[in-house]
Amino acid sequence: MKVEALKKRLDRNRPMTSVTIRIPEDVIEDLKRIAPLLGFSGYQPLIRAYIGQGLRIDLERVESETIAALISSLKRRGVSDQIIGEALNEIAQN
Repeated sequence: MKVEALKKRLDRNRPMTSVTIRIPEDVIEDLKRIAPLLGFSGYQPLIRAYIGQGLRIDLERVESETIAALISSLKRRGVSDQIIGEALNEIAQN
């Protein structure tokens, strides 16, 4: 994830949207019980944290798969490993 995107994600004042989701009552009770033990002020912030964790994992996986597919495509088109490596290093520094 790019540094600027990460900074936006860490901004506590970013806009929020209300959503409605059906969750089993026993799951809500478990969330309410575990939230303070994990340092959360309530179960809703804990749910947001769980969603954020899963989303970051999936975004990283998708981005990695996209980069791997791009590298494979470039190699099939004759782009050298050296050029690809230089391009990846350039991107990593930005």
